[in-house]
Amino acid sequence: MADTRRRVKLYALNEDRQWDDRGTGHVSSSYVERLKGMSLLVRAESDGSLLLESKIQPDTAYQKQQETLIVWSEADNVDLALSFQEKAGCDEIWEKICQVQGKDPSCDITQDIVEESEEEKFEDMPDAAPPIELPPCELSKLDEISEVFNSVLPSPIRREKLANAIEYEGYIKKIVDLFHMCEDLENFEGLHQLYEIYKSIFLLNKNALFEVMFSDEFIFDTVGILEYDPSKPEKASHRDYLRNSASFKEVIPISNEELRQKIHQTYRVQYIQDVVLPTPSVFEENMLSTLSSFIFFNKIEIVSMIQDDEKFLTELFAQLTDEATDDNRRRELVNFLKEFCTFSQTLQPQAKESFFKTLSNLGILPALEVILSMDDPEVRQACTDIIMYIVEYSPSMVREFIMQEANQQDDDILLVNLIIEQMICDPDPELGNALQLSGVLRILIDPENMMATANAWASVPFPQKTEKTEFLSFFYKNCMHVLTAPLLANTTEDKPSKDDYVTAQLLSLILELLAFCVEHHTYHIRNYIFNKDLLRRILVLMKSSHGHLALSALRFVRKIISLKEEFYNRYIIKGNLLKPIVDAFLTNGQRYNLLNSATLELFEFIRVEDIKSLVAYVVETFYEQLKDVDYVNTFKGLKLSVPSILRNHRYRRDARSLDEEEEIWFEQDEEEMEDGEAVVPVTDMLKNKMDEELDHISKIIDGKRARESENKPPSPLKNPTRSPSPPPPTRKFSSSPPAASTSPPASPEVKTNNGGITGLVDYPDEDSDEDEDDDRNSSIPAKRPRLAT
Repeated sequence: MADTRRRVKLYALNEDRQWDDRGTGHVSSSYVERLKGMSLLVRAESDGSLLLESKIQPDTAYQKQQETLIVWSEADNVDLALSFQEKAGCDEIWEKICQVQGKDPSCDITQDIVEESEEEKFEDMPDAAPPIELPPCELSKLDEISEVFNSVLPSPIRREKLANAIEYEGYIKKIVDLFHMCEDLENFEGLHQLYEIYKSIFLLNKNALFEVMFSDEFIFDTVGILEYDPSKPEKASHRDYLRNSASFKEVIPISNEELRQKIHQTYRVQYIQDVVLPTPSVFEENMLSTLSSFIFFNKIEIVSMIQDDEKFLTELFAQLTDEATDDNRRRELVNFLKEFCTFSQTLQPQAKESFFKTLSNLGILPALEVILSMDDPEVRQACTDIIMYIVEYSPSMVREFIMQEANQQDDDILLVNLIIEQMICDPDPELGNALQLSGVLRILIDPENMMATANAWASVPFPQKTEKTEFLSFFYKNCMHVLTAPLLANTTEDKPSKDDYVTAQLLSLILELLAFCVEHHTYHIRNYIFNKDLLRRILVLMKSSHGHLALSALRFVRKIISLKEEFYNRYIIKGNLLKPIVDAFLTNGQRYNLLNSATLELFEFIRVEDIKSLVAYVVETFYEQLKDVDYVNTFKGLKLSVPSILRNHRYRRDARSLDEEEEIWFEQDEEEMEDGEAVVPVTDMLKNKMDEELDHISKIIDGKRARESENKPPSPLKNPTRSPSPPPPTRKFSSSPPAASTSPPASPEVKTNNGGITGLVDYPDEDSDEDEDDDRNSSIPAKRPRLAT
């Protein structure tokens, strides 16, 4: 078994002044030939790889902190730290370092920390600055003490000398005794001077002094001295708050006394940093880095000690899920778990992964399902925070749990449906909790992080290539109806059934999620929109009295049109779905507001992107209503861009507009669709549209022939491949083309005034029909015969 005394974690300080975990291993000191000297070596405990190889330089300043930390800076300005599991191991390595540098192991720092400018300033001096002599700690010497402390702050060398002198002489205890004397005498001038002196001690940035100041013996005296800020009109009451108001509750008994003391100390020091100390300037913030490091390492130790206590966590989750646990007790347990997860945010990725795996193995997600159903809003809010922490770190872990429980439970009690229901039923008028839960849902259904983190948490194989397909298919089958229920229930008529503020806020939130789905889920959401005629229902919200809800509906339409997919375009045209937008625009009148600008931008996008089918639809259907809107050129531009479409009354259909993924989707079994519904075949939609167009064209031809017959006999249609048959009174269809023909079918033709032949319908050049499978052919309408006169 490896020696736990030498077990360490290696940290490096990053550019954001945060400690990055570089790994866990075992440290040793030995002579390295390549480096020509004694070196510190850290080998990873997992695979034995070398994590650190650092020569002990004779002039490098090594600092020993909190009895289990050694911190130093490498030559290339990289700050490193070794955090030992045991104090004995730290002492052994510290003695090796001091032996190489010829220092006394009882010291906490081996060299004076000198900045570059100071080195240049004092490089010619034979010795460092002389030791600082502290004045006697007496009431009559407070001015002198304050002057000495303030004078050394600009110089790193003198700051270090002063810190050593304070530590060596036990000066903090003397200052505390003086503080008690001044408080007893109500000597406020002396108390204000002590405040300035103590603030200067903080700015010395010395970990050894913090250890004394934050010990159980002096922590409340430290807080008491900082209550007498001379810049404040009245004395603060921080000690009273910490003693009486901030009560510590052990929701699960803590048997580890060291852990209990560490929790108390961390809370109080965090309170000093966040509340008691004044907001530091940029200069002072850099000088308080050791205070931040003190708190940081304390939190890591707390999380590690709790995580290692399996009995503690097992009891915690057992009580959380026990039906016999009363609501007050469960509230305390949930708040503790929230604080525990909050502390974990200070962990580095490797340690954080271990942390969440531990919680997962203990059953945190089933426990959250129980908690999320409670009526207590405080508990639900804490539960939401915990879910957010987990989902942000590993959405795949949550998705895997949801997929596994789907095989065992009803849809109503699935975790993802509970999240949606809590979002919908948020009692807060501003929907603060609902907004947070919508962020959780967005992460869970985001395909980008599915590809990035697949298989990371799967206890059974969950292939990366199928996570997106499986989860999204599951979500649209089992969960989407829960998400859209409030929207569908509120749009059964031609105007919103409920139009109060809270409902409008909720529907806006739902529309934002649906717009996200349109952008990222392609055919899944498209099928759902077609099945439920969802866009028509959403456009009912254009009549809402709440402007932001109408804009959300408009934004959803804009998201669909921005995809420039012909399926959506024909769906919009067939349902005349831009009519509610045009009506809202005309009702808005001449008011220059967001609705006006957003509507104009929508039509300008259609014009600029030249979406032919929508351009023709807008001009033919709405131009008469919109032609007087002349303060922009949008509608005139739309009119000018489609003269040929209006003359010939035809649309050009792109060949093979489906990509391979969409082809696969539309060939899937109908039974996979929700409630057994299948998508209306797109080919039927196109067939109906073409039938309407050709009927319209036939009427135009008949009217034209009738007018021409008054002046001259009608000319027959020329057909270069077949002789015409006798025409009927209105129109005639020729027989089917020869079966042996492999060329694209010829377009119906009509003779123009100048003798040319013009096709009434444009077909794609490539043969897109004969290469389809048999099952595809069964749903494609037969080729339409040609018109003849």
